[in-house]
Amino acid sequence: MNRPNFIIESETEDCLLIRDIGPWDHHPSVTNAAEEVVEELAPHLHGRRLEYIDSDGQRDQLLVRDGKFAGFAPAGKREL
Repeated sequence: MNRPNFIIESETEDCLLIRDIGPWDHHPSVTNAAEEVVEELAPHLHGRRLEYIDSDGQRDQLLVRDGKFAGFAPAGKREL
């Protein structure tokens, strides 16, 4: 299987938002390949949140700690 297929939807000083675009019969979803997505995008975050619009249109956050995937959270939530 290929890498997740996503586009950068928007970038602000606080957040990088990507959209999962599939097709999911050829690409894993961002949700299912979160570690790979974070590994690819962590060098571009510079302290920003990484949010994504998943294959169902739901907006959530991929938590990043020390450049690695650290779980999921609701969009907009800041880690303490």
